[in-house]
Amino acid sequence: MYFFWKRIMDIAISLMVLIFFSPILTIVAILIYLDSPGPVIFVQKRVGQRGRIFNFYKFRSMVVNAEDLLYKNQKLLEEYKKNSYKILDDPRVTKIGKFIRKSSLDEFPQFINVLMGDMSVVGPRAYKPDELEEQQNSYPDTIGYVTDLIKVKPGITGPWQVSGRSEINFDKRVKMDAYYANRHSIFYDLFIIFKTPFAVLKGRGAV
Repeated sequence: MYFFWKRIMDIAISLMVLIFFSPILTIVAILIYLDSPGPVIFVQKRVGQRGRIFNFYKFRSMVVNAEDLLYKNQKLLEEYKKNSYKILDDPRVTKIGKFIRKSSLDEFPQFINVLMGDMSVVGPRAYKPDELEEQQNSYPDTIGYVTDLIKVKPGITGPWQVSGRSEINFDKRVKMDAYYANRHSIFYDLFIIFKTPFAVLKGRGAV
């Protein structure tokens, strides 16, 4: 029954958010289009439930050749991997990208992922396949936690997102997500949803 009611909640919240925020999201899309050349929506491969790979949607906050620039710049690549696949003051981020990342507006297209059934509103982080593999190699003790967290759909928000986001290292993050995945509590989901706006307003760990 938990997963049935969770799906109902996912659909209801996603529809309400996308309808209510549609004027703001339209403005964000226009600003991204005017700010730098390239598509408004950024599509990336992520690991979903039971290890299935899916298309993950975000508002584009970087230049279009961001991936190429990363792998051509050894110093940038080292910082990326050292800081849990995040870069402080990332030079690839556009002007409007800095704002939508800080405010988490770049995450809103993920509600489409929720409606499609690839994600939930609340769940573990959706990792890139290479990131998940390399991080487990760096933290071999986390393999069991990863096995647990991919039993459920990844989420837009979750326990690590409301507890520090990028400030939390991979080993602590997956432990929190595995605990969430095994808990199966609608009340815990609602608690995380309630905490999410406050975490966004604080902007802690947002890069």
